[in-house]
Amino acid sequence: MTLSELLAALHAASFERGWSAHEFDTLLANPAYRVVTSDTGFALLQIIPPEAELITISILPAARGKGAGRDLLSRTITEAEQAGVTQLFLDVDATNTAALTLYRSAGFAEVGRRKGYYAHEDASPADAIQMVLSLPAQSSGK
Repeated sequence: MTLSELLAALHAASFERGWSAHEFDTLLANPAYRVVTSDTGFALLQIIPPEAELITISILPAARGKGAGRDLLSRTITEAEQAGVTQLFLDVDATNTAALTLYRSAGFAEVGRRKGYYAHEDASPADAIQMVLSLPAQSSGK
């Protein structure tokens, strides 16, 4: 199984509309995209310093609610810091209370909303909450 196939399977277990292996192949062909992995999930970042966007984060259903998301998010933030990122952005479904709790506890703050951005399987719309985390600037050591 390729990395993209693995990511697609995990993403499909986490979201109503999972991304295909081909979609992951396309994203990962771009050097601005980085995957952060753990034993229980992955995060996909687009890094264009000094900013980055957390594109998606997926945790195996059996590992949810046990700190796996918090650990992966921490590793993802560290990856962004090491890449020279000072602002980490993300969009999250306003109905995803677990993700909102996780992001807020990590220091992310709401900076905007996209009305009706997400469409659920039942066709009900949900807003995307735009969030940002400010990270310390890395010293160049000079």
